[in-house]
Amino acid sequence: MCGLAGVVVGRGGSRDGWDPSETLERMSARLVHRGPDDQGLAWDGRCGLAHRRLSVIDLSAAGRQPMRTPSGATTLAWNGELYNFRELKQQKNLEQESGPFRSRTDTEVVLHLLERSGHAALEEFDGMFALAAWDSRGQKLLLARDPFGIKPLFLLEHEGCFWFASEIKALLEVPGYRPEVDVESLHHYFGLNYIPGARTAFVGIRELAPGTWLQIDSEARVVDRGDFCQLAAGDGIARQSVQQAAEKSTGLLRAAVERQLVSDVPVGVMLSGGLDSSALAALHAEVRGDAAFHTFSLGFDDPSFDESDAARMVARSLGTEHHEIRVTPDRVAELLPAALAAIDEPYADGSAIPTWLLAETARDHVTVLLSGEAGDELHAGYDTHRACRARLRMRRMPGPIRRGLVRPLVDLLPVSHRKLSFEFKAKRFIRGVELGVAESHCFWREVLSEEARHKLIVGAAAAPTTASLFNSLYETSAASDPLDGLLEIDRRMFLPDDLMVKNDRMTMAHSLEARVPFTDIELARELVSWPTSLKMSGLTGKQLLRRGMQGRLPSRILSKKKVGLEMPYSRWLTDEWKEWSGDLLLSESSAAGGLLDPAAIRSIWEQHQSHRVDHGRALWGLMNFLTWHDLYLGSGDPSSHMPEVRPARCQEASS
Repeated sequence: MCGLAGVVVGRGGSRDGWDPSETLERMSARLVHRGPDDQGLAWDGRCGLAHRRLSVIDLSAAGRQPMRTPSGATTLAWNGELYNFRELKQQKNLEQESGPFRSRTDTEVVLHLLERSGHAALEEFDGMFALAAWDSRGQKLLLARDPFGIKPLFLLEHEGCFWFASEIKALLEVPGYRPEVDVESLHHYFGLNYIPGARTAFVGIRELAPGTWLQIDSEARVVDRGDFCQLAAGDGIARQSVQQAAEKSTGLLRAAVERQLVSDVPVGVMLSGGLDSSALAALHAEVRGDAAFHTFSLGFDDPSFDESDAARMVARSLGTEHHEIRVTPDRVAELLPAALAAIDEPYADGSAIPTWLLAETARDHVTVLLSGEAGDELHAGYDTHRACRARLRMRRMPGPIRRGLVRPLVDLLPVSHRKLSFEFKAKRFIRGVELGVAESHCFWREVLSEEARHKLIVGAAAAPTTASLFNSLYETSAASDPLDGLLEIDRRMFLPDDLMVKNDRMTMAHSLEARVPFTDIELARELVSWPTSLKMSGLTGKQLLRRGMQGRLPSRILSKKKVGLEMPYSRWLTDEWKEWSGDLLLSESSAAGGLLDPAAIRSIWEQHQSHRVDHGRALWGLMNFLTWHDLYLGSGDPSSHMPEVRPARCQEASS
């Protein structure tokens, strides 16, 4: 796992007062946490590549990047892991064609495959990655990002140059670029607490879409683009029994875990106590033949948010070396600027800072962590997936009864600050029932309504609705089953733009590599092609995973409801955080340079403090935005909040 940056300087590119190599050095320095073990810089014609290396496979200097083929025709900067690199190396007879390899790395395999086949080679990649490969013969740069968006790659076209980097903070070093807030991105951020799609918080900076490649010519122009490894939903017909599907999918997951355990450094597991991470821990032990590895879990004082007992049960049943990290309101408040400095954008997923705390502890024991992201998106595991099924049943009830009797009764439920309380879910559900399939899915995820955002954000009236983004993805999906269409929305938006952001930035801030076995391409292709009747039984999701893990995990884990990693900020905002949050949200600086209306913020704050409405997620989103705005467009200094960088490699390698 690494970080990369680079530039193509067009003939018309302005270079007044700046040196390209010095700029790349500064960009590379901003990425040191992603690769503290080694660094490199290479120029070929108009293209410069910089790289920071976190050594995971082949710890020697032979793995240094940027890496060139012996002919010098192709130069590669690679961030990620290719899990099938050994198979591809053998199948493609790469050493017979190119001579003995200089390293044992996946990077060298990728390098030769790209020189041989160009972007067509991407179709055979099983891994997580962002890459930049310069072809000196064709004078073209290839950029690509893995199909699930696990690894980031940001782009900036500025004054005749095409810049790119693993994190936005590196692009802020580009000479002459002046950061401005993208108001449309801000509108969607306050709707979801993350920024969806290719837009970022900064005008002019974009993110390469997952499963996409670009070609840039020597004039710094995009001359070609395409998609690869796209997943296609099936026809909705079950051609195998649930038991057969469970056995096959679990076998594929086990094979994925085995491939992702290949490492020259120790591999641990982020163990939440939920089904996905528990399955990874059990399969890790099964593949190894023992449980001599580290597991890490998080705990909260609020029982409705705490899964540490379940994680402890799994760790005890397997026999792992288990570590528990407590999440406290004081520690979260302290770390908010640091988390945002790692992410570079306003981002208010409540799992981010807890993941930071877990990574902070884990880096003393391991360099690689297995993580359970994508389990819900492939197995239909979210409450919103159950709500989709329940919505179809509810709409059989006459509308006047739904709207005139049921909804008024639900509205009488008192506000609760417990996690995913019945009151919260019931009020959301009964309103979402009246909307279309994609709109209801958006509504159940929405933090602030469109109306509330138009009151909050100055000048956001022209922004498209967030629901229109959901609709666009839903309408372009080939899925025939509505639930399959929603699963595709989650795989293409929520997974890369929210979950993978948290997973990558919080672990990489501590020089750790997070691997995601559920994104194994063979496993994902199978699961996506199977009908939802195999994945969900009635209103219960993850049917296949529950069956597949029988006998491997305690029965309580197999039957427990999904909790998910979140923080009890709704209660903290009226208690431990009341003074701190009030000082931040009600201060003169809450206007954020004229972007926000302080009166709208005060209204949201007062409604929450009076327990009329649970605005915990919205207020946490506002606090994250205002802190981010001060760090990046105010008087703050993001770099001062990043943790101390040190090589994360442990002396003792895993088996």
